[in-house]
Amino acid sequence: MTREWQLQEAQNKLSEVVDEALKHGPQVITRRGVQAAIVLSYEDYRRMVVNQGTLSEFFRASPLADIALDFNMTRTEHPLRDNA
Repeated sequence: MTREWQLQEAQNKLSEVVDEALKHGPQVITRRGVQAAIVLSYEDYRRMVVNQGTLSEFFRASPLADIALDFNMTRTEHPLRDNA
């Protein structure tokens, strides 16, 4: 569960903030009531940034990769919008 921490509280309880990030996911740090930063586990960071790969790898890994697309469909005779 993501939790918001005021900056002063996060500074005082950094160890707890890190433990929460490891157990429950990213923790949001606010400054003057505005979301300013996030503490997240290294594993979450690695999944987000390090292992992005290329766009073609993303599409190949998609669960929809094996679906055949039919580009020979006939066009409809209906206008896309009313010209009235």
